[in-house]
Amino acid sequence: MKDAQALLHQFLCHLEFERRLSRHTLVAYQTDLNQFCEFLQRHFETAHLDHTVLSQIDALTIRLWMGELLSQAMQPRSIGRKLAAVKSFFRYLVHTGELPASPAASVKTPKIDKRLPQFLSIEQTRKLFDEELAKIDTESFEGCRDRAILELLYSSGLRLSELISLQLEDIDMKNGLVRVLGKGKKHRLVPFGNLAKEALKKYFEVRENVLNIHAERRRDNASVVFLTAKAERVYPMLVQRLVKKYLGGITEMRKKSPHVLRHTFATHLLNNGADLRNVSEMLGHSNLSTTEIYTHVTFERLKEVYQQSHPKA
Repeated sequence: MKDAQALLHQFLCHLEFERRLSRHTLVAYQTDLNQFCEFLQRHFETAHLDHTVLSQIDALTIRLWMGELLSQAMQPRSIGRKLAAVKSFFRYLVHTGELPASPAASVKTPKIDKRLPQFLSIEQTRKLFDEELAKIDTESFEGCRDRAILELLYSSGLRLSELISLQLEDIDMKNGLVRVLGKGKKHRLVPFGNLAKEALKKYFEVRENVLNIHAERRRDNASVVFLTAKAERVYPMLVQRLVKKYLGGITEMRKKSPHVLRHTFATHLLNNGADLRNVSEMLGHSNLSTTEIYTHVTFERLKEVYQQSHPKA
């Protein structure tokens, strides 16, 4: 049997090339499993995790590791994610015949309080696009780009990574559709509205000027949809900063991230009668249960309206 590092490398290759997980997800798996291996080295007092050591791992070993994480004030949600990575690793080892059974199979995930997605109300959304974005210079490159990004995030519910990776060929302006490369490297088509279309048209006009100014970058980035003022692909921190800046004027919610607009997209669709399966497809969820969290949001809103409006509530 191979040692732990060789098996871990083999598992990560399986995730990348067979399950086609994103780079971000692969890094998370690698980080979590490396931390688990470091615990095993301390626990078994050995620097080399060979077959003998791996065969000694049992459910108690894994629970001790979880206890150590808890003692470090790690949140149950984070511990649950790390445990999921370990469970997946051991399932893979059983599947490939490296282990007869998974020592993590009987280990339960920590109880996690269900956290409802944060989203903008209809009034907050109106203020964002009609008031906050009205303050920007719509003739400037950054102003046009920022508006196009915000309009598309809300209109199509894209993830941050999906937005950044967009190519010109992915945007169908005539039919109002965007082709998205989502999790698991799966493609999907998502519609976008007329306001997003107008914002994109305006942005594409000024985008060409930036490419002309930085002609040396045209070859590498001519097909990239969203660019910086230096004609480079926008990066996550840039988009996070601009979303935080514009949301800051309309909401006090603690986390003002691009995902808030994705949550808002899904919640507003469901509140207005959209079918759950259709919304799930547009979000790129592989499991309908992932989308069902938004039905809890709409139910919470219904209860709130009932409490405020019913005379005998």
